[in-house]
Amino acid sequence: MERRVFGPVPSRRLGQSLGINNIPYKICTYSCIYCQVGKAIKMQVNRQEFYKPHELAEEVKVLLRDIQDNNQYPDYITVVPDGEPTLDIHLGELIDELKIFKIPIAIITNASLIHLPDVQKDLLKTSFVSVKVDAVNVETWKKINKCHKKLNLNDIKKGIQFFAKQFKGKLVTETMLVDGINDSHNEFEGIAGFIETFNPDTAYISIPTRPPAFKGVLPANEVAVTAAYNIFRQHIAKVELLTGYEGNAFSSTGNFREDILSITAVHPMREDAVLELMHKTGDQKNLLDALLEENLLEKIQYGGHYYYLRKFKK
Repeated sequence: MERRVFGPVPSRRLGQSLGINNIPYKICTYSCIYCQVGKAIKMQVNRQEFYKPHELAEEVKVLLRDIQDNNQYPDYITVVPDGEPTLDIHLGELIDELKIFKIPIAIITNASLIHLPDVQKDLLKTSFVSVKVDAVNVETWKKINKCHKKLNLNDIKKGIQFFAKQFKGKLVTETMLVDGINDSHNEFEGIAGFIETFNPDTAYISIPTRPPAFKGVLPANEVAVTAAYNIFRQHIAKVELLTGYEGNAFSSTGNFREDILSITAVHPMREDAVLELMHKTGDQKNLLDALLEENLLEKIQYGGHYYYLRKFKK
């Protein structure tokens, strides 16, 4: 039988994450153009049974039992399948089964069904929920997420806002930026303005870092991502980048090279902040120049300031 539990794997959002694949391959409500898993094989919006919750919980039990290194013990059990996890009509039962392990439970959802009362009831049982907000403009939403025809963006937006008011755990958003689709200032302002209405713990900005489902899909460039970050920060208290680099992004090691590469993977650093960090570690500016020459950093001008940003993998 195909293994449906995997990891633990390192996650900047969740630490060590033990993943559960509760949906068969590529059954989803969306067929996002950037999806690293591929195009949706079956699109649906009706919830149904896929696997028995008890069987999935047993697989988790076996894997946890076999973990020898305490450093690898999961910080979260994460329901993050190859499709949309809330399509599982037994999601709430699965969460109840998993609580026996006394490990926080996270759900990574595209939020397409979050307006449904039964979906909200299931998600309220968790400790961490990540919702996708790639667009708030209907035309852009259809282009980037290629949604099921029965879905309505206004219902989804209202569902996220209502859920946010009820949820006692950690709520985050993720916005994937695609070149030429949702990477304009108007799109950034719209998305950030919407996210501001429900005040998540963190708003993550992502770019495609692996081969996408559809040909010709490219990540937004460094200039656009820097602009998005700055616009989001005007609306939202905590904004971070997820550009494919894992690591201890904010801890100071005393090593300027390691510090700047990890920090700028999470958010752009203004030049004055970079020079201050360099001064603290006693390094010289030629080290910064070397990182630019090695193509590990990008220097961007935005809003009258220079910023340094971790160079994206193409």
